[in-house]
Amino acid sequence: MRILLVEDDKIIGDGITQGLRMEDYAVDWVEDKESAETALAANPYELAILDIGLPDGSGLDILDKLRKQNNPLPVLILTAYDDVRYKVQGLDAGADDYLVKPFKLDELLARLRAISRRHEGRASPVLKVGGVTLDPAYKIVTKNGEPVDLGAKEFIILQELMEKKGRVLSRSQIEDSLYGWDMEIESNTVEVHIHGLRKKLGKDFIKTLRSFGYKIEP
Repeated sequence: MRILLVEDDKIIGDGITQGLRMEDYAVDWVEDKESAETALAANPYELAILDIGLPDGSGLDILDKLRKQNNPLPVLILTAYDDVRYKVQGLDAGADDYLVKPFKLDELLARLRAISRRHEGRASPVLKVGGVTLDPAYKIVTKNGEPVDLGAKEFIILQELMEKKGRVLSRSQIEDSLYGWDMEIESNTVEVHIHGLRKKLGKDFIKTLRSFGYKIEP
């Protein structure tokens, strides 16, 4: 999953970025409203984390612009203000969730998983397709009840395809879930890891649509 983080506090921003990357999220971090709007216009994000207090405006202004454009991008608001008025203001502006600083990384990760789950219309945290199950929280994959050992990128690709089962994801869409803008895209990464997943889960589990991409049937 590729996330845009908008946070002007360098210590907090660096901590969140490093923490999310350790959990295999692709993260682009910016520190002001103008940079955030530029990033949103140029990149396909699956979730945004917005600080309210920015040096050139408010994270709520970014959120308001997204919603006026009918952009359904899931948004988690961060703020230092533990006041119900700010929570109501953020949620009414279209935020999907709200987190008050300081917070533990585990809570942020849980909230991101919940937001993503709701956005995909799922009630269960565990993904299931056929005999394959994937648990995003515990990074566990099983096939017919037996554990399957996956590399980090294999896990990310499988999660993307299972979350969007029935939909075709292009190579570039899958790459967007693997790499932030300051990461070098490895040649043939997607093809290599799709091949690895087929060896472990069955050659027909992931379908190839020539010139279009890959999908997993519901």
